[in-house]
Amino acid sequence: QLQASGGGLVQPGGSLRLSCVAPELTLDYTNIGWFRQAPGKEREGVSCISAGGETYYSNSVKGRFTLSRDSAQHTAYLQMNGLKPEDTAVYYCAAIPRYYHCSEFSEDKAAWGRETLVTVSS
Repeated sequence: QLQASGGGLVQPGGSLRLSCVAPELTLDYTNIGWFRQAPGKEREGVSCISAGGETYYSNSVKGRFTLSRDSAQHTAYLQMNGLKPEDTAVYYCAAIPRYYHCSEFSEDKAAWGRETLVTVSS
């Protein structure tokens, strides 16, 4: 099971840190991805950290978001800085085994966690 947390209400330009806890997973053997879905829009990939530690970001968040992990704590962190109103969405984390690439997340391959809501508004 994965549990996302850390969402909330923040003003534009502010920061939040989301956490994805996966107590039953060994993160060194797992790719962890963050996704979001805004009202009326399809789910989109935000970021991924591979089992080997490589990180990937969508163009919309590159330079503002940083994904990291603490394997001992079974937790991945998404640090979000410079938040914009268009970052408002429910955010999900998901996990797939390391023999997949970060680009291969899908409903049937990944384990999906519960969402956390991020609202960026003044």
